[in-house]
Amino acid sequence: MQQDASTGSSDPGQGSEPSEAEPSRKLTPGLYLVATPIGNLGDVTLRALQVLRGVDVIACEDTRITRRLLERHVVATPMTPYHEHNARRVRPGLIARLSEGARIALVSDAGTPLVSDPGFKLVEAAIAAGVAVIPVPGASAALAALVVAGLPTDRFLFVGFLPPKAAARWTALAELAAVRATLVIYETGPRLGSALADMAHVLGPRPTAVARELTKLHETVVRGRLDALAVRFAEAPPRGEIVVVVGPPAEATPWDDAAIDAALDDALARLSPAAAAAEVAGLSGRPRRAIYARALARRR
Repeated sequence: MQQDASTGSSDPGQGSEPSEAEPSRKLTPGLYLVATPIGNLGDVTLRALQVLRGVDVIACEDTRITRRLLERHVVATPMTPYHEHNARRVRPGLIARLSEGARIALVSDAGTPLVSDPGFKLVEAAIAAGVAVIPVPGASAALAALVVAGLPTDRFLFVGFLPPKAAARWTALAELAAVRATLVIYETGPRLGSALADMAHVLGPRPTAVARELTKLHETVVRGRLDALAVRFAEAPPRGEIVVVVGPPAEATPWDDAAIDAALDDALARLSPAAAAAEVAGLSGRPRRAIYARALARRR
């Protein structure tokens, strides 16, 4: 099924702007990716509510969480669970219904679907089956944190969650160290202190913002240097999910061989030669293969 966004259709799934008093029109069949509030239930769009009322079923991560939104806005559409634990089993049935002309909305527990949730494979399968996929944009924790961080927004990279284990986290951060963009990272409260400490060690004392409980009653945004924030949150870990926004690297001065060797010695004390080479290559901008050969030589 082909979708034409330029038709000017009055279908609320296809670019219409009906008033609240206007009767609902039948939605075009397809998969609707509906953004939901990240905290404040008032942050849902009029179009999102129209779509949620007009689809045949709402696929959601946690029916208990989505039910609160639906009850608040008087939406009676039935729900079906779709999350990381049942996605493989449930996905074929959803695709079959879509192929038969159903209208299905996909929502996450909070924010825009497909951002750190299992929706990607459903969209991939829908596209492969020739089903229309329609975005219904709205709230996003990543963008909300980015715009209040006070850091450059002209170029940014959404990282999602870093690996929970320290060694894998160091490797991931080393790959990000040379990226000349603001980094947007999701993290949990219990891991925040250790994650910030690792970021500070690998990325350096960059300007950073830690955003918590965005759009909620106790919304907080704490700004400062990575190393100082690591100490602060190690002493008092916050609850809930957090967005960490890290500024881009400063203009780097070229690394000489002595600086490479010093960084390698530090990394080799903690990591395997391959992981140490990845970390130092990310920090220095030198080719990883050359750094790896140097690492092997220093281990002999």
